[in-house]
Order: sequence, then structure tokens, then C-alpha cells
Amino acid sequence: MNERVSSRLNSAELHHLLAAKPVAQFAGLYRVYGKRVLDVVLVLLAAVPAVFLLVPLMALIALDGRAPLYSQKRVGQNGRHFRMFKLRTMVADADQILDAYLARNPQARAEWDKTQKLKADPRITFFGRVLRKSSLDELPQLLNVLLGDMSLVGPRPMMVGQEGLYPGRAYYAMRPGITGYWQISERNETSFAQRAEYDTAYYKDLSLLQDVKVMCCTVRVVARGTGY
Repeated sequence: MNERVSSRLNSAELHHLLAAKPVAQFAGLYRVYGKRVLDVVLVLLAAVPAVFLLVPLMALIALDGRAPLYSQKRVGQNGRHFRMFKLRTMVADADQILDAYLARNPQARAEWDKTQKLKADPRITFFGRVLRKSSLDELPQLLNVLLGDMSLVGPRPMMVGQEGLYPGRAYYAMRPGITGYWQISERNETSFAQRAEYDTAYYKDLSLLQDVKVMCCTVRVVARGTGY
């Protein structure tokens, strides 16, 4: 796990997060049964407030005449593909716009090849930037958790086609998560390949205590508005 100072959680905070080691037997039971039960219970509890947030957000997004929800194929547990839901944050013809932008901007191409992200992404709408900064665009993924495609805590869902860029194996043993070690850490400063380090660390540490810690840290990250 990378322990340099993070724009999201600093090295001391991450070290504290990872310090506690659970009792092995309990951790095993949680890994096999408890984690899924916790996911379903928390999603059901969050369903009503989530709907109250989603309805006005979707109405605002739809003002441009396009669908407010977006889905994309992602790689899940055991390499199975699934449709991940998000609030739409991009303009029309986003893929073509990205290709053209990368073709004429070598620095952006290098950034994309390293991180599979762009800090100045030409595809993102103004309101989309607000949604991403606040992480509200990920609210529809609660449905993915309820369906069993994702977990509340786990690796960041990988896009189909990125498997060859990812050097680890722990990712495939878990459900991807809405939040997780990478999501609460220095994600804007790490390469795509470095995600494997976070995923391997989380797989080794997986326990109820660690998941609760990650969810608490996520609240702090969202409050700081350091998403995207």
C-alpha cells in the first residue's frame, strides 16, 4: 500500500485505517456471509433518502433533453460483466470527443494512458463536475449493490477492456465497491496499475471493522468534495 501523503486521506490516516487486524475466524465468516448481509441491510435503510435525492437530481440532468441515467459494462467478481448505473455526467458523443481530444493533446494522452482518467475531461458537463465532486453521480450504484453486482466497499469497478492494464488478481475475488481503499485515498495521483496494490491490501484486510472504517472515511471524503 502506498503511504505517501494523499490529497484525500494522508499517509498517517491510511496507516491508522489499516492498522487493526481482525480475528481470523470472524473475518472469514464476514467475508463469506456477513458482508453481503450488511450490504443489503444498509442499502434498504438508505433507499428512501436516496430516492429523495435522486428524483430532483435526475430532473436537473434531464433538462438537456437526454436520459439522466447512464449505464456501462464493468468487470465484476470472477471476471463477470455487469451493467453499472450512474447519473449521467457527460455530453453526447462522449467517446468520439475523447478520442479527438487525446489525438490532438499528447499530454492528455499520456495522462489517460497512465491513469485511465483525465483531470480536465472535455466530456464532463458543468453539472456533471458538481455531481462527480460530491460523488452523487454514484447513488444509482446502490441498485447494483442490491442486485449483487457490487458491494458498498470493494475495488473500484474496472471498465471492460481494461483487464490487460491491471496487474493484480485480488480484484476478481471480490465484488467491486462503491467505495474502497483506492476511492478514499490518493486516487487522482496514482496510475491505473497501482489500483492493484489497494485491491490486494483490501482483500487481505477484509473484515467488518475495516468496512466500517472505510465507510466512515468515505463520509469525510465526500464532505471534502475531493471526488472526481
